[in-house]
Amino acid sequence: MPDNIYLGLVHYPVYDKGGDIVATAITNLDIHDIARMARTYGIRRYFMITPLETQQEMAGRVLRHWTEGTGADYNPLRKEALSRVSVVPDLETAQQAIAADCDGRTATVIATTARLADDAVDYSDLRRRMAEDAGPFLVLFGTGWGMEERFLKKAHYRLKPISGPESYNHLSVRSAAAIIVDRLLGDRQE
Repeated sequence: MPDNIYLGLVHYPVYDKGGDIVATAITNLDIHDIARMARTYGIRRYFMITPLETQQEMAGRVLRHWTEGTGADYNPLRKEALSRVSVVPDLETAQQAIAADCDGRTATVIATTARLADDAVDYSDLRRRMAEDAGPFLVLFGTGWGMEERFLKKAHYRLKPISGPESYNHLSVRSAAAIIVDRLLGDRQE
């Protein structure tokens, strides 16, 4: 598996419950829980993507508290995980940061969604492709009611939705991210 996997949590453009395109709020739980999962799986960087300056500032304050402030001394493990988080205004900025980190190589973008698409790839297929390609890879997760359709089309691949034995399909983004990252990067000893 390549060692240059990145995650992005997209807060804009996403849909709200009514189908309108909105920007969602960054949550403290998403910052912490996804960062800790990302560190566990060796993710190089976790991007929180929002154009809203107030949200960028709020996330920056939380990150500084745990990476530079009293929180860093109180919980060094949290500091280690949160030191991999970057807040950026858009996908293009995340892609530029990845290229700078990877000798100019462009990231293959992988979108996740709860909506089934005809061109969606399954996890084993994408896992195989990732093992054969040096990367880098950027796996995007949406907030709200999912990433806007035109935004999704920017991805090179779209993963099939997570499905369980029930028809209910409304996982938190933290749960979905953990399941998907484990399916793509987890130790498989079948």
